[in-house]
Amino acid sequence: MSTPLLPPTPPEAPRLNSRFWPWLARCLLRLSGWRLLGELPNVPKLIIIGAPHSSYWDGVWGLLMKIGLGADINIMIKREVLDGPLGVILRPIGMIPINRSAALNVVGQMVKRFAEKDRMWLGITPEGTRKQVKHWKSGFLRIALEANVPIQTVFLDYPTKTFTLGPVVRATEDHDADMVKIRALFTPYRGKHRNTE
Repeated sequence: MSTPLLPPTPPEAPRLNSRFWPWLARCLLRLSGWRLLGELPNVPKLIIIGAPHSSYWDGVWGLLMKIGLGADINIMIKREVLDGPLGVILRPIGMIPINRSAALNVVGQMVKRFAEKDRMWLGITPEGTRKQVKHWKSGFLRIALEANVPIQTVFLDYPTKTFTLGPVVRATEDHDADMVKIRALFTPYRGKHRNTE
């Protein structure tokens, strides 16, 4: 029996209001050979973290999977990008504008957004860049703790062309310990150009 392309989207997940785009995304994933393995939690609010992030292609495959699931997973993006012509395409597929000016707190913006929504899934790359980094950004832990939202780990692995849903974890007050524990989960997996070590 062949492995499904994507797991079922749970009932509590926020949904995209489209049938065509999920169908098209699944067709493209089938042609590419990429799959999403595992089971998504049936929760209305969730932070999804994916790594290793070493290529623009990570975003392409991840975006196709999110659309293919038919799930309305928000992705943070600079407000300037959405204010331009690309905004017409990106806003309907879940991209949300972030004001990065020094006067505003990105964590606070996301916590407020979670509080205002009945259902919200948020995707974040904890490395914050495609380059190798020694320290991941802790913003996802602070958002998860302050908004009281679980964290779904997703492991990218280019040799097997898979995104794998790992354990769901909870942030604690000890972000340093959380980061060590969470980051260790990603070490067996390899991105396009590197792993997370």
